[in-house]
Amino acid sequence: MREKRFYIYPVGVIKKSNNETFIEIYPEYKDALLNLEHYSHIIVLFWFDKNDIPEKREILQVHPRRHKGAPLSGVFATCSPVRPNLIGLTICKIDKIDKNIIKISDIDAFDNTPVLDIKPYIPKEHMLLEEEIKVPEWMK
Repeated sequence: MREKRFYIYPVGVIKKSNNETFIEIYPEYKDALLNLEHYSHIIVLFWFDKNDIPEKREILQVHPRRHKGAPLSGVFATCSPVRPNLIGLTICKIDKIDKNIIKISDIDAFDNTPVLDIKPYIPKEHMLLEEEIKVPEWMK
């Protein structure tokens, strides 16, 4: 089963300039933006291309960088950009959509980062009830 390969093609790219952040959707995917303006937020999946070297893909344990004193943890228990498959996921607020450009408030990705997919953020579909959420003590 490990021999199976997947081919993922970017649908756009993150752009950061003049204190603005936006996603430029490639022209061939522009029609996929139809009705996206009806949502306030999107889920953006992107590729951590700056970490795309074999040695970094082999790192399986890290100290979570946003939590001082956090214990060594497996990458599947962190949001680290170092992982076997370099897929990033974040939620962004849409400020404006103009043709193939989605202006967003910000994103935790670098300029020119490839965008793999975009999905609308729908709270009822993506939110768990508060009592169902569990996180480690050191994150609280």
